[in-house]
Amino acid sequence: MKYILETENLEKKYGKFKAINNLNMYIEKGSIYGLIGKNGAGKTTLIRVICGLQKPTAGNYFIYGVSNRSNQISRCRMRIGAMIEKPSLCLDMTAEDNLKEQYKIVGIPDYSCLQDILKIVKLDNTGKKKTKDFSLGMKQRLGIAISLVGRPDFIILDEPINGLDPEGIIEIRELILKLNKEYGITFLISSHYLDELSKIATFYGFM
Repeated sequence: MKYILETENLEKKYGKFKAINNLNMYIEKGSIYGLIGKNGAGKTTLIRVICGLQKPTAGNYFIYGVSNRSNQISRCRMRIGAMIEKPSLCLDMTAEDNLKEQYKIVGIPDYSCLQDILKIVKLDNTGKKKTKDFSLGMKQRLGIAISLVGRPDFIILDEPINGLDPEGIIEIRELILKLNKEYGITFLISSHYLDELSKIATFYGFM
């Protein structure tokens, strides 16, 4: 299998408005694919379609070679981690408890990898600190940690550096590179910051 994700003349309409228009893209296994486009270009809509949150109006897409029209597509999506628009966090919980909630959602009863995930994103020393008291960068890293539950080999991040200060941007950049190089995770990252994506992306798509 060469491509983890392919789209074939993909289209998504809302009434007469085409949020996605005949999109063809190919994401190779092991790559960091930077999806560039201004706000409103359809990047988030595309991600929501791929994750199964919305249905395409026309065209097809394939995850690990399996068509979105196949009964097996839900099983394929279990190999994907995603953070869409902003992290879905329980602000009155700790980082550890947020991860435990995600373990429950995906149906994994064993928390044995939980501390390893927190260590990867450098949140293993936050203890009982509640997420509402985290910096924006820490919340973004926790969102990525949540996307790692279930050991996905494809992670989709929607505008992961929005609003971050320079230090936070560097932390996210280094984390993505680490996950890609050391853990072999393929990334699709949407952003309108071409300069930042140029520091990590191996392929680009423009919307």
